[in-house]
Amino acid sequence: MTHDTPGKGLSMTQVLICGAAIVTLSMGIRHGFGLWLQPVTVERGWSRETFAFALAVQNIAWGIAGPLTGALADRFGAFRVLVAGGLLYALGLVAMGLATSGLGFLGGTGLLIGLAQSGTTYAVVYGVIGRSVAPEKRSWAMGITAAAGSFGQFLMVPIEGGLIAAFGWQEALVILACAVLMILPLAFGLREPKREPVPGVATQTMGAALREAFGDRSFRLLTAGYFVCGFQVVFIGVHMPSYLKDQGLTPGVATTALARIGLFNVFGTYAAGMLGGRLPKRYLLSAIYTLRSVAILAFLLAPLTPLSVYVFSCAMGLLWLSTVPLTSGLVAAIFGVRYLSMLGGFVFLSHQVGSFLGVWLGGRLYDMTGSYDLVWWIAIGLGLFAAVVNLPIRERALLRPAVA
Repeated sequence: MTHDTPGKGLSMTQVLICGAAIVTLSMGIRHGFGLWLQPVTVERGWSRETFAFALAVQNIAWGIAGPLTGALADRFGAFRVLVAGGLLYALGLVAMGLATSGLGFLGGTGLLIGLAQSGTTYAVVYGVIGRSVAPEKRSWAMGITAAAGSFGQFLMVPIEGGLIAAFGWQEALVILACAVLMILPLAFGLREPKREPVPGVATQTMGAALREAFGDRSFRLLTAGYFVCGFQVVFIGVHMPSYLKDQGLTPGVATTALARIGLFNVFGTYAAGMLGGRLPKRYLLSAIYTLRSVAILAFLLAPLTPLSVYVFSCAMGLLWLSTVPLTSGLVAAIFGVRYLSMLGGFVFLSHQVGSFLGVWLGGRLYDMTGSYDLVWWIAIGLGLFAAVVNLPIRERALLRPAVA
């Protein structure tokens, strides 16, 4: 076996603190974007599809840019990518607030923030974790960082709702733009020393790594399953506030529901990371996708009340980002950590294609039918599909020839 060993120079504590703080900001802010759907569309006179399409483009731009930003982070280090991503994030939030046309909103909310998220979230941070943390602790460390993103949702969604109520939706975006600039000083904590070749280990090129991954059946199955994760969580995160309001529930119920998803996601992602070091990750992923479909089905069949919404939010929270440390852990376990950010970016591209369809179809089918029911049922069917395709994944490291 010729997989890379963790590098020296960055302590695990430093990497986890700085990486978790960055993900808390970058993921926490984006989880609250659904709170802007109604105020933006009402004030600007836009359809829900206009707003949803901008967020759909944001997700697909994030996904398409992910392999490139991951490759840059693997080649030149995460620090530069994080700094550029933080600056783009702030610029995109300001543009989101200032846009007066659908095209301008698409450029700021969709393209700029999407590009920014590709350089400030899991793929880049997980690459540093993979190269800095011992293999036996890697799944746990990734779970800690994913839990930080979940805590960001729990922390930031109520803050964002409060900012909108206190200052207005435009001013709230400017305040968040200032807050996201904290990523820049935190990036110094993930500035890796120059990596030296490991004696006796074959040096794999980036092209060879890509050919190896896409030629591997397990990588393709993992990628297909992650598509479903993106579809489900982004549809729910963006459209559930409007779905609940359409059903006569107050905006406070939606804010509390999203916050509960974030809170319980902290426990779910941490548990997934911990269990991923002890149990087969493919079985855990299959169980998560199955339980998601069961939770959505129960939510649709039960009478809609604030209590049923909160129970659903807690259940989905436990399953929300618990796929993240397991999916990235499988990539690291099978292919090693040398190109973890890049390969993780390609897997995440599939996730973002699913996100694009989830958020866009939510708006499109709502405008066509006046209901979100069809998209809910699509989410259930896709969850069962993902549960099946994760089972045949081969969970062991690939062997590569060693040099003399």
